[in-house]
Amino acid sequence: MVNARRGEVEAMLDGKSYRLCLTLGGLAELEHGFGDQDMLALAQRFESGRLSADDAVRIIAAGLRGGGAEVSDDEVRGMTAENGAAGFVDIVARLLSATFGGADEDGIGGAEEKEETGAVPGKPLEVQGAR
Repeated sequence: MVNARRGEVEAMLDGKSYRLCLTLGGLAELEHGFGDQDMLALAQRFESGRLSADDAVRIIAAGLRGGGAEVSDDEVRGMTAENGAAGFVDIVARLLSATFGGADEDGIGGAEEKEETGAVPGKPLEVQGAR
């Protein structure tokens, strides 16, 4: 069972349930991968709501590793999600919302969630290159 207060979300990938969490190490990994200077720059990057498919791979992979899965970015590239590309976008949106604030104990946040991350649960982010 996931703990939304710790920024955890659950996702189905390749028909298997996973716990994802962007730990401090995962955020550092994303800062480095995206070339951002700090967590504020990283949050601002995600606020735009525009992410490439490669961005989604990096975020999901970091979240999986933070949740305890031993998985590489390349392995994530080969995974499938329920509802295809929209399913991956939903995973990213929920993970970013859980990480950057706004989620209550049920994993559902209020209006401040959109202000903080640009992500609204149940509303997919626009992903560049997704078809």
